Amino acid sequence: MFRKNSTSFARAFPLSLILILSGLGLLLSMFVAVSFGAKGMTLAAVWTAIVHYNPELTTHQIIHELRLPRVLGAAVIGAAFAVSGALMQGVTRNPLADAGILGINAGATFVVALSFAFFPNLPYSALILLSFTGAVLSTLFIFVLGSSTAGGLTPLRLTIAGAVVAALLHSLSSGIAIYYDLSQDLAFWYAGGVAGVKWLHLELLAPIILITFVWTLLLGRSISLLSLGEEVAVNLGVKAKRIRILGMTSALILAGVSVSAVGSIGFVGLVIPHISRKLVGVDYRFIIPVSALLGAVLLVLADLGARMVNPPRELAIGVMVALVGVPFFLYLAHKERRNL
Repeated sequence: MFRKNSTSFARAFPLSLILILSGLGLLLSMFVAVSFGAKGMTLAAVWTAIVHYNPELTTHQIIHELRLPRVLGAAVIGAAFAVSGALMQGVTRNPLADAGILGINAGATFVVALSFAFFPNLPYSALILLSFTGAVLSTLFIFVLGSSTAGGLTPLRLTIAGAVVAALLHSLSSGIAIYYDLSQDLAFWYAGGVAGVKWLHLELLAPIILITFVWTLLLGRSISLLSLGEEVAVNLGVKAKRIRILGMTSALILAGVSVSAVGSIGFVGLVIPHISRKLVGVDYRFIIPVSALLGAVLLVLADLGARMVNPPRELAIGVMVALVGVPFFLYLAHKERRNL
């Protein structure tokens, strides 16, 4: 699945340099994203608002109450989607794995639609839990469906099962939205966006994502071995079934929580892990942190692009990501077909 020769490019750049450049790129992209919007602001004014906040100034209020939580949310959730995709690709040995492609986002969105229809006044903390539950149930269904034929679960069958389940759940969500007149409410979840992220959301999301992220780092070595083949991993003392369960659980938490905040944004978890492997090789102890940084950069820039294409109107952030993700997915699918 993942070739060992990807390390040849990684040797050209030390890991520390890659992490430093990725971190600086994230900081720069976040500062630029905070600076630009429907209301123009100078870079000096933005810097002053960040380091010397004055609640009596309108520009400072815009930055602190609207742009900062939005940009931080894009960074945190972009990192979560990227790490989630990296984990799925590692534990399933499927280079096309991603929370959107495998139908996991669709499961979370379906439960959100049910919540809007039957429990419209749920607190955000309950919505996070229900979104995660939907992601888990859809994943279980996908694995059962993909394993039900002779030959067991293969990467191709997993991708096909995910696409089928995603189509089914999106259709059901659309039916619920039409019947209960939720089209306006669910439009955000279908297209995805970080415009609604507030400080309250970050206070709930950030600790969950951070704890899960630290946990995935501890699984890095085992997932690296598992991604090279179950037989290799078992011979080296890895408990393959246990690592798969732990890795997929972590991926589900990251994807489910993220969907509850910004809706169904696909392709971040597909594109970023492949770029990370090109940069640092096949060791997940390095892939995970680099994926987190690059995923954050991608979503921050995608949100900035969505705001700047036709201001003051905004495009859906999912559209901006798809412009990169769809060609990349087609390229990977064609590459995998040639390798069959």
